[in-house]
Amino acid sequence: MSAEEQIRLVKKAVKGDPDAYGTLIAEHQEYLYKMAYLYVRNEETALDVVGATILNAYQSIRSLKEPEYFKTWITRILIRMAQNEQKKIVYYSELDNINISERYRGVSLEEKCDLNSAIGQLSEKYRTVIYLKYFSEFTIKEIAFVMNAPEGSVKAYLSRAREELKRILKEDYLYAN
Repeated sequence: MSAEEQIRLVKKAVKGDPDAYGTLIAEHQEYLYKMAYLYVRNEETALDVVGATILNAYQSIRSLKEPEYFKTWITRILIRMAQNEQKKIVYYSELDNINISERYRGVSLEEKCDLNSAIGQLSEKYRTVIYLKYFSEFTIKEIAFVMNAPEGSVKAYLSRAREELKRILKEDYLYAN
């Protein structure tokens, strides 16, 4: 779907067109599921989070002021829903099921597990910025919108998160040998 077509559909959805909203959700449903799964690490819970996100977004679509930010807007809702779900219960699952960006395709399962474990040790804001930047390939501006934070703060979070990941991964390597 082109950006212009998406903006047209978003404008229709904001005006109350349920078919336009359905088309938007169909376009983004796989992305929403993957993002939810990154947070909750459980297939059923991820589906519940996506369902709650779709309902919540539909109920508040009229509050979306800038149609070009639909994906970042619904991601913000999804993250809030996933965080609420995480507070209820924590699941552990296989990292294998997550499809990440093409640039990470050659990474071994052990490396993915190490990285996943390291990301799990980060504070929530650092974990969120890593997921959005490297797993969803959002821009700094989009991440700032999702996190409701200034772009400078997002850049600082990203820098600190990368440093923290380096430290964690280096410590794990030192203890493993």
